[in-house]
Amino acid sequence: MKRAAPRSTLRNLIKRHKPQLRLAANADLLVHLNFLLFLHRLAEEARANAFENKSKTIKSEHAMAAAKVILKKSRG
Repeated sequence: MKRAAPRSTLRNLIKRHKPQLRLAANADLLVHLNFLLFLHRLAEEARANAFENKSKTIKSEHAMAAAKVILKKSRG
């Protein structure tokens, strides 16, 4: 069974960063899901970069290049 999202930790981090925000009941879950989607996109892009460079392992330079691309795409 997979672990549940660390809800109280996420809520505390959000409250510490932005204390004036009023959070809905499931806002922490949405933040967690958004993080997981970002991580998945980052891993897929890093894998594609490694494949293009004919590397069998994902190296830090593949992840850094993927991070630049994914962050640019996610800004909107």
